[in-house]
Amino acid sequence: MRIFFLICATFLMAVSSATAGEKLSLKEITDGGFRGESISAVEPLSDGESYAQISADGKQIVKYSFRTGKQTGILFDAATARGAKVNRVEGYVMSPDAKHILIQTQTQRIYRHSFTAVYYIFSIANNKLEPLSDGGPQQTPVWSPDGLQVAFVRDNNIFLVKLLYNNAESQVTKDGSHNAVINGLPDWVNEEEFSFNSAMTFSADSKQIVWVRYDESQVREYSMQLFKASHPAREEFAEYPGLYTYKYPKAGQQNSSVKLLSYDIKSHQTREMQLPLDADGYIPRIVSTSDPTKVAVFTLNRHQDCLRIFMANPLTTVCQQIIEDKVDKYINENVFANVKITKNNILLTSERDGYNHLYLYNLNGQQLRKVGDLPQGQRLGGGEKNLHTIVTDVYGYDEATGDIYFAALNNGPTDQQVFVAHKNGKTDCLTTEGGWSSAIFSNDFKNYICTWSNIDTPTQITLRNTQGKTVATLVDNKKLAAKYASYDMGKKEWLTFTTTEGVRLYGWMVKPAIFDASKKYPVVMYQYGGPGNQQVKNAWGIGMSGQGAILEQYLAQQGYVCVCVDNRGTGGRGAEFEKCTYLRLGDLEAKDQVETALWLGQQGYVDKERIAIWGWSYGGWNTLMSMSEGREVFCCGIAIAPPTCWRFYDTVYTERFMRTPNENASGYDDVCPIARVGKLHGALLICHGLADDNVHYQNTAEYVDALVQADKDFSQLVYTNRNHSIYGGNTRNHLFRQCVNFFNNHLK
Repeated sequence: MRIFFLICATFLMAVSSATAGEKLSLKEITDGGFRGESISAVEPLSDGESYAQISADGKQIVKYSFRTGKQTGILFDAATARGAKVNRVEGYVMSPDAKHILIQTQTQRIYRHSFTAVYYIFSIANNKLEPLSDGGPQQTPVWSPDGLQVAFVRDNNIFLVKLLYNNAESQVTKDGSHNAVINGLPDWVNEEEFSFNSAMTFSADSKQIVWVRYDESQVREYSMQLFKASHPAREEFAEYPGLYTYKYPKAGQQNSSVKLLSYDIKSHQTREMQLPLDADGYIPRIVSTSDPTKVAVFTLNRHQDCLRIFMANPLTTVCQQIIEDKVDKYINENVFANVKITKNNILLTSERDGYNHLYLYNLNGQQLRKVGDLPQGQRLGGGEKNLHTIVTDVYGYDEATGDIYFAALNNGPTDQQVFVAHKNGKTDCLTTEGGWSSAIFSNDFKNYICTWSNIDTPTQITLRNTQGKTVATLVDNKKLAAKYASYDMGKKEWLTFTTTEGVRLYGWMVKPAIFDASKKYPVVMYQYGGPGNQQVKNAWGIGMSGQGAILEQYLAQQGYVCVCVDNRGTGGRGAEFEKCTYLRLGDLEAKDQVETALWLGQQGYVDKERIAIWGWSYGGWNTLMSMSEGREVFCCGIAIAPPTCWRFYDTVYTERFMRTPNENASGYDDVCPIARVGKLHGALLICHGLADDNVHYQNTAEYVDALVQADKDFSQLVYTNRNHSIYGGNTRNHLFRQCVNFFNNHLK
């Protein structure tokens, strides 16, 4: 399950002029008119002093200095490259020796992280571009450490290209088959819930390929009906609709069986690794190390409360366990995205002490250091008492100095800063401004690109050094800020309150620009509310459509007060707050959203009879649960692409928080919108895409039937051929206009 509130990022920026006090339009919002400037595909280079970036027009890969921010060269230029011709660079992969670049073109999305593309090998020295392969589009190409080979996947099989042999191509596996066997790529559920798209690596000496083989032949299939429609049009379904069928393991059902394999490039021998793994266990990551005899393999049991790291020897097939981390309830999925393996060390996060902290190990699994709570005096403004440091991102470890670089919440859940923890135990904050900061460091850790925003300031991207100096401003978004200010925008305010159950909650609010405290305003509550997620941040990208809560600003111009509160189960406040929803997803979350409505109803400027709630994905689930919590506080609500029973959702995500239906039948069957449909109170609009591969339309179909049988009135919108994000052509504009009309009809 993922967050879908930053939807505007899928649209191109539309430029329009605005006069002072001008009103917002939905069309401009959904067309990306308030999308800020950014930089894309930034890659620190191996020299430690430079980074690469795709040019704004997509024609070049440009080299910049980390010390000055100035352009120092052009690594690739589509106009001047010899050999094959490409129109646009859509991505790139630098070789480890920085002599070649894989140029990504003709990208075709598959699921959230996966795609096919046509890649080209570009020689920087010769300025020559050649196809990686003539056999068809490729997936997830991986460079060998010596920069002389590329392994990639096509049609679920692994292929190898050798640059020293005139780009000779050979086939490593031959058993790959659609909806049966996948080599080197995760299946749908592993890709979606462990957030990766490649399950293949080389050994450090470039002599072995190690990969995960997924046998999904026994996984049950799900089919979605597709029509011609438009944007894009599917001409093959012009007269008769078709089906898209893929493997999707629902909670408690059969997963893919997995194996870890190695391939000796010289002898062409394939070996199965002796990995101690439960028959229903997971391999969320494999990562090469500096030792040719050690490939780090991460495993999880099906309950996902025990993480083990093995060092696998591709030649002997022996896998030796070096680290085991057991935590209460479940391991957070973000541990895998934050793993950093250096020449001699492993950086790993863990919530074993109740808060996400950092642990440094050597390659033998010996724990060397812990980066935990920072002293009170190292918080911005001193901070509140009894707060804990929570690590959110890990940037790396400088083995020369012993410095560890990371981002963390250190002054409550709303602000994120960038830190360096020194070997002597001292920790320095590198970003002292309040708000939300993240970083991309140079390979020598002397400089970094800082991305910062706060609730009132669009994203700013600066180049800084680790001595605290800002060297250059790369993006200031002043034009966006000026445009934003020229409209009638409401004031954003923070709020906090304590529920009747004694739970302290945090939120933000947008009031109309001309606000009269003596009036009674209708309220629209936006939320997501899912495990570990945060919507209440001191950042620009808040709200249903991000970009300074632009959709909430639109609603405020229509006369609404807009509110967002993070309920129990959300992130940024430690394991106890986040994991208290374990085995009963939706119960406490709904109680907190109802408590929010009750608190709002006590404010003099709120009409307690006109409070609405809405959300997307988990936020749609939370909407339905809140409207059927039992206390009748919501006048109406909108659920977009909602799960309605966790029996319909995938194994990895659902079982992480709920275990299996056999183990927790009451949690699945009693705590869900379908079971509580008789308690639904308020007008309901439910929206879903028919081609949603994530939260299947089955969820809405079954819930709608329950509504009918319970004699509940409702409205429904179904979007042809649209996936979980419900976009394409005019789709998003239409969706949000219907939502606003629904609010206007029931709240005004």
